[in-house]
Amino acid sequence: MEVLTRPSPPAEAPCGELVTLARRYCALIESSTRGALHWLPEVAELLPRLQALMASLSASGLNAGHVPPVDLDARFELFSHLHRLLADRDGYWLEFDLASEGREAMSGSLADDLTDIYCELKGGLCAYDADPEWALAAWCAGYELHWARHLLDAERHLSMLIADGRL
Repeated sequence: MEVLTRPSPPAEAPCGELVTLARRYCALIESSTRGALHWLPEVAELLPRLQALMASLSASGLNAGHVPPVDLDARFELFSHLHRLLADRDGYWLEFDLASEGREAMSGSLADDLTDIYCELKGGLCAYDADPEWALAAWCAGYELHWARHLLDAERHLSMLIADGRL
């Protein structure tokens, strides 16, 4: 009996898919400037795909070198915009928050999560055309060191908003 095996995808496939997801995510966040939350359900659908892809990639053997600094003023502007737009959908409880202290004690922020993910992905996209390998390494290193937690927290919070009928 002959066993059929699936051929391995080309090495470019994960990177190409990551670029596609990164572009779509950034476009959705940029579309938030129109004011409505029409883009948020699509972000909720995209984040698990992005998380699964990033978890499957490894930064080992890749050299990200020097990661360019983020424009902190632009980052703060985006965060402030998303924070205002999300309003009462923004805050969420983290494991060490004290519920007895009320909503002000919520330390999780969807606006912060979405902003950090955006900055990481946008930075890689800006570098991608010049050096795809560097961009992939930067995404992987940044994911492992920083934005994986933001992605998982945003996924969890968006799932709760959907379950509560708030999205």
